[in-house]
Amino acid sequence: MTKTELLKRVFITTLPVLSGYIFLGTGFGVLLAKAGYGLPWAVFMSIVMYGGTTQYVGVGLIDSGASLVSAAVATIAICVRHIFYGISMLPLYKGAGLKKPYLMFSLTDETYALTVDNLVPKGVDPHLFRFLIAIFDHSYWIAGSALGAIIGTKLSFNSAGIDFSMTALFITVFVKQWLITKQHLPALTGLICSVICLCIFGPDRFLIPAMISITIILTMARKKIESETPSNDSKG
Repeated sequence: MTKTELLKRVFITTLPVLSGYIFLGTGFGVLLAKAGYGLPWAVFMSIVMYGGTTQYVGVGLIDSGASLVSAAVATIAICVRHIFYGISMLPLYKGAGLKKPYLMFSLTDETYALTVDNLVPKGVDPHLFRFLIAIFDHSYWIAGSALGAIIGTKLSFNSAGIDFSMTALFITVFVKQWLITKQHLPALTGLICSVICLCIFGPDRFLIPAMISITIILTMARKKIESETPSNDSKG
């Protein structure tokens, strides 16, 4: 596979994320611009933070003058889920060399979904393929954020409800995974555990208990899931 063919394959693979990140990033950029921070801040935050939900929440924290402690606690609460599914990526990232730090940094929910679901083309370095997916996804988010900051600065309109776009993307990713895979145990586990923990702990405290319970259940069911899931490192 030539470099051009590889890039084309990665672009096609990441098209679902492109369509989502451009709009989601635009929403973030608009909100940030409305809070008084323009294009440079939108691009900077998207490069060094690259956390969709965290950046949306960050706009509110900045706008309200929240303390660094409050910002840190909110960030940890939002991003703690990455610890749980990030652990499952360690075998895939083994031997990635210099690519590994960026692969770890850029592991968003959507990039994770693509990395897990898509088979690596035959003859292509798996680490390079995943690395390119991560770069493409990150660039989409930066582009969307920049576009939103420009729109938010130039146009005047009611931005209420834009922050719901992150919820919409999570629903889209869930539906996509359900439709393209025969193994629905992970999706059902995540859904059921989240609903139960939401009812028990409430909307402000359910995330960590839900992630812990999901991790325990999926760890126990790991052999069953792996036996029914095709390998990610070969094209079927």
